[in-house]
Amino acid sequence: MNEQRRPGTRNPLGGPEYSLALHRVRESGPPGALRTERNARTRVTRDHKVIRRWAEQRGARPATMPGSEYDGHLGALRLDFPGYGGAVLRHVSWEEWFATFDARRLWFRFQEHRPDGSPSYVNRIERVVED
Repeated sequence: MNEQRRPGTRNPLGGPEYSLALHRVRESGPPGALRTERNARTRVTRDHKVIRRWAEQRGARPATMPGSEYDGHLGALRLDFPGYGGAVLRHVSWEEWFATFDARRLWFRFQEHRPDGSPSYVNRIERVVED
């Protein structure tokens, strides 16, 4: 897969804190359903405070994959959620994690809530080629 966006997708650059990913909200249906769909939107940010708050609210810690480091820098960035793969991941400081995040000009795509309103753990760290 190359680094270019697919035609017709929205550039996630924008907004002081985060922007909403391309998402259609149903125009019909009960008001509760509409509110639930809005809560399930995917958001994109580079804001350290937003990322850290989202992760800590879910008990996640910054981590990397052992053996993925190169030239003394962190390799694959991950968030370690309690009960999911912590034995494989190596915890790092938020400062080290964000230094790598910024150096690579990465973006954090995440979801606050699932459609049922419960907290979502959906997230992805990605590199976006700027126009």
